[in-house]
Amino acid sequence: MRRREFFRFVFSAVAWPLAAQGQPSERMRRVGILLPATADDLDLQAFVAAFLQGLGQLGWIVGSNMRIDTRWASADAAAIRRHAAELVALAPDVILAHGGATVGPLLQATRTVPIVFPIVADPVGAGFVESLARPGGNATGFMNIEFGMGGKWLELLKEIAPNVTRAAIIRDTANPSGIAVFGVIQAMAPSLRMEVIPINIGEAGEFERSVAAFARVPNGGLVVTPSAPTLLHRNLIVTLAARYKLPAIYAERTFTAGEGLVSYGADFLNQYRQAAGYVDRILKGEKPGDMPVQAPTKYELVLNLKTAKALGLTVPPSVLSRADEVIE
Repeated sequence: MRRREFFRFVFSAVAWPLAAQGQPSERMRRVGILLPATADDLDLQAFVAAFLQGLGQLGWIVGSNMRIDTRWASADAAAIRRHAAELVALAPDVILAHGGATVGPLLQATRTVPIVFPIVADPVGAGFVESLARPGGNATGFMNIEFGMGGKWLELLKEIAPNVTRAAIIRDTANPSGIAVFGVIQAMAPSLRMEVIPINIGEAGEFERSVAAFARVPNGGLVVTPSAPTLLHRNLIVTLAARYKLPAIYAERTFTAGEGLVSYGADFLNQYRQAAGYVDRILKGEKPGDMPVQAPTKYELVLNLKTAKALGLTVPPSVLSRADEVIE
């Protein structure tokens, strides 16, 4: 099934009058959702739809035994804090929160309302949980990367674009995982005979100037590490990579679908479905502090051959054979 067709399937499935098999309770339960994006973000819409579909398959029907309160907070820190406080004030049974940018403010607002994150890079380093095996508090969920992925991204970039000798590492310094992933990439660079230069994602104009300055020296490429700001500025990042002919690798498929070159990372749709299972277990009485944080179980390699052609690159057969999806 094509991905676009799957999205249509997911959205229609949410509205199906699914039979409430083993319906947990007749009482209306309340689930909050906090997202660091705007309501017109199609990728986040698809993730939420997969989550709701997963809940429906577990017997939770929106409008029947469940109410959903969704807050689209963009990536603005003040807006996220405001929406986090609003959701907590509603006294939901559990809150689904996308990424560290939302989990942190929620934990500042409550240490009692259960929180499930489908995507967080380093929940221990960020202080969201005590350990992966025993989170201990009111938050648990799923990681989207392991730090070793940083080395894999650099290897893939070199494999697809062997002439690249310099890589700008796009990162968010406010995110502890951004610093940690850069350390892994930096350690890998000498073995690939590459130089790596960090570029911090921040104000769009300053970021654009930094990329332009980096591109003045030839044989450059980009490694875009995951964070809420990089997701927010994904169109700008892909546009700059095309403008300056910079081969780039991303951690999320949404970049490649938007004409980025290649992405390798966790399957977010799959993780949102898994998050539905965690929410179901909490609604049935389990405590988030006893539910282990899980690493990704599925990664996907996505290639955009149209972008490769525009960059004058021939993707090696060894990479093509490993791809989960090829966009032409």
